[in-house]
Amino acid sequence: MKGLYCRADAADAQPKFVIQETSLPEVLGSHQVRVQVKACGLSPLDFKLLGDIGIQRDLIPVGREVAGVVQQVGPKVCFFQPEDEVVGILPLDASCSGLCDVIDIDEHYLVQKPEKLSSVCVAAALRDALCAYTALHTHARMAVGHTLLVMDGASSFGLMCIQLASYHGVRVLTTSHSLQKHTFLEQLRPSVARVIQVYNGSSDLLPIVLEETGGLGVDIIIDSGVRLQEEEELKETKCLPHKHELISALGVGGHWVTSHQDLQLDPPDCRLLHLKSASVSFLNPETWTASSAQQGRYLHILKDILEKMAAGVLRPQPEDAVSLYEATVAMETVQHNQRKKAVVQL
Repeated sequence: MKGLYCRADAADAQPKFVIQETSLPEVLGSHQVRVQVKACGLSPLDFKLLGDIGIQRDLIPVGREVAGVVQQVGPKVCFFQPEDEVVGILPLDASCSGLCDVIDIDEHYLVQKPEKLSSVCVAAALRDALCAYTALHTHARMAVGHTLLVMDGASSFGLMCIQLASYHGVRVLTTSHSLQKHTFLEQLRPSVARVIQVYNGSSDLLPIVLEETGGLGVDIIIDSGVRLQEEEELKETKCLPHKHELISALGVGGHWVTSHQDLQLDPPDCRLLHLKSASVSFLNPETWTASSAQQGRYLHILKDILEKMAAGVLRPQPEDAVSLYEATVAMETVQHNQRKKAVVQL
């Protein structure tokens, strides 16, 4: 059978994605489940993270958010049986690609998929929903009455944050990175308190946030990247706020959840955070599968996410599914544009 892999050569400026023949062992492990994959989500590879945790391979499996049907179970599997519909995220050190027709995965990475949810929808949205849940519940400890600022709310991740926060009674402000995204966010239901334009070169983010909060600032900020220097004018960063702007928009005791891996805070930034008794948390989407210390809590989160999707609380933007033979091009696009999503239907 075929799967999608990345050939990462240090001499190459760009990673190469290839479809490769692979096979499974004849005998399942004690707690392994053999799953026929119906759909697989594509997310960018973090080569630096893989290197940091010691994963070095000639061929790196691609595609980890999977939805499918159980074909066979190992002798000690307790939670699943053949014909069960399941969904899960393959661990970082998985040896097989999620785009294979059939994969082997430990039962402790899987949960039951509600019948009313399509495999394509779940595979496309699972990672972003997990990140939103981690940012808002685990890091920010959101509560009814809080005010949240979500950067780039029309992105898949931003949309999950908005919907999850609105469900829990949080007042939401968000930013739009284009006219089309601005219109989409204005029409969103449940509605957000304010959509702030950041694509037209204006720097009104901080004044508008302070205006909307009576000068107090927001309780939670979730970014989609930041500018570390004021003079950064690259196309990729022109819509991103400066780090000091976000810190200034925080209220007393506020939480800033950032996905910026190389964030650097200067003494004035730290002083301002200290005065506000505010905190910064780093959002690493791989934390749950990279460590088994809180595996039970992770599975509880996945189940809650699927229940909210089935109930219509979380409504991801639909993604057009591509075939396996279009996956290499789709993955190149995802890797180049880190906030782009793609899903493959098998």
